[in-house]
Amino acid sequence: MKTMYNREYTPNRILDLKDNEIFVFGSNLAGAHGGGAAWVAHEYFGAIWGQGVGLQGRSYAIPTMHGGVEAIKPYVDEFIEFAKNHPEYKFLVTRIGCGIAGFRDEEIAPLFADAIDVKNVILPREFVNIII
Repeated sequence: MKTMYNREYTPNRILDLKDNEIFVFGSNLAGAHGGGAAWVAHEYFGAIWGQGVGLQGRSYAIPTMHGGVEAIKPYVDEFIEFAKNHPEYKFLVTRIGCGIAGFRDEEIAPLFADAIDVKNVILPREFVNIII
């Protein structure tokens, strides 16, 4: 049976959040949020300089700059479990790893396959089109 994704997609540009929304972005392990979505997370959503993983302010960091896809997967899995355990939040996942980190959607999207049925995880259209 094919999985259905019948909810919204992450907007391409996010500069404000509703009260229950969390901005999910690609980071580096050092938490140097100097560019791309990490910069947005730091400037607008409380990402903490020096913290490269997890919930911080109204954002959630997934490291993408420390190796290949296999090195990113454990952090994505950890995020998906976190989201399942926090249904009070809606997580807006950006195209993590597909900017400064240099990965393609086809490489990163499959890491989020287990999130496709997690109702409070909102994925980019590009990821959903690859997963489904």
